[in-house]
Amino acid sequence: MVMGVKRQYDSSSRREQAHRNQKAVLDAAERRFLADGFGATTIAAVASEAGVSVETIYKTFGNKASLVAAIHERGLAGRGPVPAPQRSDQMQGRERDPRQIIRNWGRLTTEVAPLVCPILLLIRSAAATDPDMARLLAETDHQRLQRMTHNAHALKGHLRPGITQSAAAEVLWTYSSPDLYDLLIARRYWPLPRYGRFIADSMIAALLP
Repeated sequence: MVMGVKRQYDSSSRREQAHRNQKAVLDAAERRFLADGFGATTIAAVASEAGVSVETIYKTFGNKASLVAAIHERGLAGRGPVPAPQRSDQMQGRERDPRQIIRNWGRLTTEVAPLVCPILLLIRSAAATDPDMARLLAETDHQRLQRMTHNAHALKGHLRPGITQSAAAEVLWTYSSPDLYDLLIARRYWPLPRYGRFIADSMIAALLP
């Protein structure tokens, strides 16, 4: 019995250490990529800042593009204990007012966009010269459109005449773009609450009667 407990404890400790290492790598990589750019950031520099070996990063994440993809996926989850997409789906299941659904999306955007949009802008910039990042750009664009297509279903039966669900998904995709975040937050220094309200008001005006 004692030996069994020890094995369980050792296994749990290894998992916890692996989780701490992964978080340290992602935190360090995000800092370096956003400060220095994709091309100038090396796996060795990330490993040094995170306090792990280069081999650990390659074994856990793969190449630099895969590391960026992991940072992006982490950002999509938001900051809460429940991933943001899951919270959005739960909200859509409870809420019946389409305007309130969109306003809730606007508030959720203020949580997720600061985590995701700088990484999407990094991906777009690096895609011009790096084939792996070009593929990642295509994947993230498609992933975002799929999510917005899913969200558009919550507005079924509420859209303005002439607005199809496919068109609604493209509107949602546009207003969730990193380009809009870059224009209003990074360049015009809008506070996040104003940005979230603008996103919601614009989607309501574009999609609902």
